[in-house]
Amino acid sequence: MRGLVVPEAHEDFTADPVELFFDLAFVFAFSQLVGLLLYDPNWSTVGEAALIFLLLWLPWTQFAWSANAVPGNSRTVRLLFLVATAASVPMAASVQTAFDQSGAMFAIPVAVIFLAALALMVLGLDNSSEVYRSALRYGTPTLVAMVAIVVGGFLEDEARTTAWILGVVIFIWSTIRAGGSEWIIRAGHFAERHGLIIIVALGEVIVALGNSLVEPLNGEGFSAESILALVAAGVFAGLLWWAYFDRVQPAFEHRAEETPAAERGRFARDVYTYAHAPIVAGIILAAVAMEEMALHPSDPLPAAYRAMGAAGMVLYFGGVGIGVYRAFGAVARERLVAVLAICVLMLVGSDVDGVVLLVAIDIILLVTLIVEQFRIEGTKGRAGDASMHDHSAHGSVDDAGVVDDAAQ
Repeated sequence: MRGLVVPEAHEDFTADPVELFFDLAFVFAFSQLVGLLLYDPNWSTVGEAALIFLLLWLPWTQFAWSANAVPGNSRTVRLLFLVATAASVPMAASVQTAFDQSGAMFAIPVAVIFLAALALMVLGLDNSSEVYRSALRYGTPTLVAMVAIVVGGFLEDEARTTAWILGVVIFIWSTIRAGGSEWIIRAGHFAERHGLIIIVALGEVIVALGNSLVEPLNGEGFSAESILALVAAGVFAGLLWWAYFDRVQPAFEHRAEETPAAERGRFARDVYTYAHAPIVAGIILAAVAMEEMALHPSDPLPAAYRAMGAAGMVLYFGGVGIGVYRAFGAVARERLVAVLAICVLMLVGSDVDGVVLLVAIDIILLVTLIVEQFRIEGTKGRAGDASMHDHSAHGSVDDAGVVDDAAQ
């Protein structure tokens, strides 16, 4: 091993492999959330799942910020990530029972992962820098939030819920308070990390659908409806991928790079920490509806799953829309129309087979993205034509001036 030449740790701008490894635990956690909602679809479960998702989002987003501030290829950083990854396994395993007997088993790993991420940021920064002082000011109230979350794990029923909500509220308040502070923001790393967690969530759509269909087969093979549902679900995941990665993700990264350094912390908080939470949550909710459609493609989709499917689309495109508006002041008009159309479809589709609903959603999304693409590219073309026309007009004036001068 002495012959292996390893480069020195230095400032890097891409996600380290240990960050990708850390994300894998969230595949497990998201699948548990999908299972929780799939087998107990009621308002109480949805509320519990929403709170659990927010508690999962806290340590993940803290690691995104910490690894953004501290180069990820040092062994100390990798060790903290591996500790957090080990802690995330029992956290994910207890997602479905967090409000029952496994409250502490869920809450303690959440706090351990968050504190490891916070320690990574604080210990990795120069203690004479303004960013270090910003981290301390931000970290103090978040420690209180983690105490509330751990204590809540040992409480029961409404007391547990109250303590966990209190912890989330304190965390959100601390991020609002820290918005005006100085932070290290590497636009490429932020874009990559949040793109990867979206891919993890989209992967859950595919995994959930595959498991739901493959496990009950028992060698009987796929029905035509099941095959169509699988294809339609794959198309659905691909369309969601396209709706974010084709234009939105690189646009966010570019705008972050253009944002003045003093404003980048607030920009990253709003566009990434805040707006991406509903995007990922929306994919999870949509995965529940997609799995039910795939499980029973020839049956009408029950009202609870139709509501979750519609809510998932509202959250996904709402999160993207909020980020786009925050970054560019632009409104994604076609996407708003698409979400409205899907909600109406879910409302009136009580007698429509699940696979038909799934194909209809795919068609709506596909048409939306095509229309949006033609409008945007057409606008660019008209702007270019107008610019060329103005340039041509100015050129003819100049030519006329030259001719007049010669005549004189």
